[in-house]
Amino acid sequence: METTNNETLSTTSKTDSFEKVATKVTTVSIIGNLILSAFKLLAGIIANSGAMISDAVHSASDVFSSIVVIIGVKFSSKASDKEHPYGHERFECVAAIILAVVLLITGLAIGVKAVRNIFGGNYESLAIPGVLALIAAIVSIIAKEAMYRYTKIYAKKLDSSALMADAWHHRSDALSSIGALIGIAGARMGYPIFDPIASLVICVFIVKAAVDIFMDAINKMVDHSCDENTENAMRDCAKSHDGVMSVDFLHTRVFGNKIYVDIEISADGSRPLNETHAIAEKVHDSIEANFPKVKHIMVHVNPYNE
Repeated sequence: METTNNETLSTTSKTDSFEKVATKVTTVSIIGNLILSAFKLLAGIIANSGAMISDAVHSASDVFSSIVVIIGVKFSSKASDKEHPYGHERFECVAAIILAVVLLITGLAIGVKAVRNIFGGNYESLAIPGVLALIAAIVSIIAKEAMYRYTKIYAKKLDSSALMADAWHHRSDALSSIGALIGIAGARMGYPIFDPIASLVICVFIVKAAVDIFMDAINKMVDHSCDENTENAMRDCAKSHDGVMSVDFLHTRVFGNKIYVDIEISADGSRPLNETHAIAEKVHDSIEANFPKVKHIMVHVNPYNE
């Protein structure tokens, strides 16, 4: 059975809410990152800290990432149309993949520069970072961790892979700022090589985050089923209704952050069509009500055989 007009209107309302909340969260991220990256870049230049300048570049890349998230959410929130009858949710996965690639390029660029400084051999020529760089690193750690927690809360509420990728972008920046703090402190203690070493550590964190985001997005792009516990819960939900004598078949398909379900149930074959249709409708409505991620469910009724 197909979804009703009321269900379509409900889905549209949820989509509009999703887009508004996601746009609000990413707008906060953009404003925060613009202020923070400008502050860190200025501090890095004034205090002669390569690690802090690298950290500023990382924060600046977050601005671009947030813009990509807004675009991805905008496209993924579009209603189904003739060319895309199953909706546009996968655009959000595309946005997450773009974020991962940008993050990877940023991390590798920082790593290459750090390696050149480490193996350059002339450590005495490396500038000793000023105290302003230390202050900037501490401010960055606090601010980026707060942005990570804020974005992650909404990413979980909306089950948004793009928002979660943006959240981890913030966390990787917080971790890189910790690396910068250690490197700057070490350089000020008389070990200037610590500054480029910190940049190399930042590179590792960024690359790891990029790979994790990329793999998560790819998993959501391909048609894989829900986990076994979810499918078993759906079977139990269907079998709990009077008239359902067995569940013969259940296939689930994860599409972006939504789930599509095909289920076959058995009912008494001697019952009138209206009665078996009512049973199927109850199963349909119950699964949609108990599993909010389910966007579409098709219920087929078979005559029961011993």
